[in-house]
Amino acid sequence: MTVTEQIRSLETLAKVDADLKRLEDQLSAERATLDTLTASRRKLDVQLTSERMSLATTEKKRGELVGEVRSTTQQIEHSRDKLGRARNERESNAAQRELEELRKLLRDHEDELTKVTGESEVARQRILATETQHLEVSEELAAKGGTIQKGVTVLERDVSKKREERTAMAKQLPAQLFRRYEIIRIKKGSAVAQTTDGTCRACNMALPPQLFHRLRREPVIELCPSCQRLIYFLAPSAAREVES
Repeated sequence: MTVTEQIRSLETLAKVDADLKRLEDQLSAERATLDTLTASRRKLDVQLTSERMSLATTEKKRGELVGEVRSTTQQIEHSRDKLGRARNERESNAAQRELEELRKLLRDHEDELTKVTGESEVARQRILATETQHLEVSEELAAKGGTIQKGVTVLERDVSKKREERTAMAKQLPAQLFRRYEIIRIKKGSAVAQTTDGTCRACNMALPPQLFHRLRREPVIELCPSCQRLIYFLAPSAAREVES
């Protein structure tokens, strides 16, 4: 393979790599969108389960307090009956103390019941908000999920084809040149640069005059002293065609 052919193969490989990166970036973005929606719904599923369990616990406690209020109220009525049936001062004082203790206990139960009822209402509102959010995410996932998945499938196919094309292009290059290309590409993101006027078109730094004259005089591949990319001479007319 002549140097000119190597340059053409490098140009083609660089274009394939640029296309491959673009496709892989698009694929990653589409997958990330789908993953984000799926993860959001999963998180809301867990949140709803936790909130409903918490409400169930609160409602159980509320039910127990309602029972205690009812029981204490009955005890108060019974204590009043005892007070009314008291035969002497000792029995009357005992019944009065019992009645006061029961009334205090009832107030405590009622205060706790008010507090728990408030907590229950807050929990219900929280669940309602989470259910609304869950519905919105589910609807968005249903609306976009299929379209995104189709896009992912197409992109996966295109990426696979580009990788096959890349493998075929790599085999056309001398092994040593391809290894150097890969090392630079991994470090820099792109491995190939051109010059038309003595300036590296990748890093915009001026080349040493002697190097530029050599590149312009004969087909040769060198390293840019500034960015360390593989550099070769590109005629101004060819550069204009590339830009157009």
